[in-house]
Amino acid sequence: MKLLCNYIIIAAIKIATLGDRSGESQGIKTPNITRSVLAQLPPEAAHSIALKVLQFGLFSRKAKGDPSALSQQCFGLDFLNPVGLAAGFDKNASVVPALLKHGFGAVEVGTITPKPQKGNKRPRVFRLREDCAVINRLGFNNEGVEKAARRLAKIYPHTGIVGANIGPNRDSDDPIEDYRICFMRLAPLVDYLVVNISSPNTPGLRAWQGKNNLSRLVSTLQDKRASLISSKGGSIPLLIKLAPDIDEQSRADIASVAVKCKVDGLLISNTTVKRPASLTSIKKQEPGGLSGRPLFKTSTSILADMYRRVNGEIPLVGIGGVSSGEDAYIKIRAGAALVQLYTALIYKGPQLVDNIKISLAEHLAKDGFKNITAAIGIDSTKY
Repeated sequence: MKLLCNYIIIAAIKIATLGDRSGESQGIKTPNITRSVLAQLPPEAAHSIALKVLQFGLFSRKAKGDPSALSQQCFGLDFLNPVGLAAGFDKNASVVPALLKHGFGAVEVGTITPKPQKGNKRPRVFRLREDCAVINRLGFNNEGVEKAARRLAKIYPHTGIVGANIGPNRDSDDPIEDYRICFMRLAPLVDYLVVNISSPNTPGLRAWQGKNNLSRLVSTLQDKRASLISSKGGSIPLLIKLAPDIDEQSRADIASVAVKCKVDGLLISNTTVKRPASLTSIKKQEPGGLSGRPLFKTSTSILADMYRRVNGEIPLVGIGGVSSGEDAYIKIRAGAALVQLYTALIYKGPQLVDNIKISLAEHLAKDGFKNITAAIGIDSTKY
């Protein structure tokens, strides 16, 4: 397998460096070739190669300009567009500049833990091609906060908006201390921080969504951030990422804590442990978190519910099954100020980012909205 991966890397480099002189002169789009090749590899091998290609500066894209209607200020930051890259792709902050060039409104790295950890046993990522979905049980595999911090320091100050998603080590005796360590180390190097309390692949993590636990955690971090300045200046925005598998009472409790503790934003949602009846892939019963298209309806419904519960006072980030401009628009009308995606990129490629932005601007114009902010939450009562 290692030999095959090396061969694929060389092939990808050749395709990319030949450019117009080979494939494109024959009408072939080289990124599509490489994506097709990567699709034949195991998911984690393909992911590693994609990171290498980005590290070498191959397939660098010149993203199209952002329509003015997509710009807005959210938790004190100026977003040129609402389309962000979700955490999970660049776990170790190794290719941030390359990703920003692809036109994302923001890039979120992580999940990052205090100490390096290998994560769960392989295989742990499964493509559900028929369902445009992925199941993963990675378990916060990453190189630890120090390596991520050093990489982020090298690109500081960065030109785009960069967030960091943080979590505790699997063997931690004090998860709050783990969050604090990552928070303090990364706050001066990024524009916002996301507290991940919703991954289904770290035992006990979702217990931090409980009212008392969440209140203790948020209060601790809020106390610490008073002395910290973000990379853009000012207080570092603190956001929380939620699971889609929480009941009505839990959503009420989380909304109450978020408003009371003045959380800057909520990300809705992480992957689900549920398996919709619509799934057709033979891998649908693999344990882990399900992401992608099958999560769209559930995550959007919870998004709208949380928008109502916080009375639109806290910006929400809509995640789960976004694969088109129409999807993004539905999330925004349900209550999202911003959206994030990852799984759809696996199936549609990096040009999806520009396509979503163009389509989203068209939807806004068609409905008479001069700016995205006017559309946020207007359909929230329909869910």
